[in-house]
Amino acid sequence: MASKTEIDQQKLFLMRSFVQKQDPTSKAVDDVVLKRFLRYRKLDVEKASDSFLKYLKWRQSFVPNGFISESEIPNELSQKKVFMQGFDKKGFPLAVVFNGRHVPVKSKDSLDELKRFLVYSLDKICARCVL
Repeated sequence: MASKTEIDQQKLFLMRSFVQKQDPTSKAVDDVVLKRFLRYRKLDVEKASDSFLKYLKWRQSFVPNGFISESEIPNELSQKKVFMQGFDKKGFPLAVVFNGRHVPVKSKDSLDELKRFLVYSLDKICARCVL
């Protein structure tokens, strides 16, 4: 009988194979990301693969350069509402958000900039994670 770890590895292998057939650019994605989607979908390879491919498609369209540059979000950055504050006891990054400094969105352009700012902030936080 296979152990839980062996089953997880088999499912990860199946997911990676399926995803790479659908989108060859997914080769650059590490196992940690794929495992996150497998856990989210309770180890259902088909559902996890579908969710991951949708995420990848969104990411490629919303962040075509692979990252959001500071020049794309000057108004949001000027509000100084998110700060990195070191790490917690388990080594995860801490971010402090001052909601009172948020200036409400007044146009579609402002909303798009806010969305880009959120992706920028989450990318910065995730980049500091050491797994």
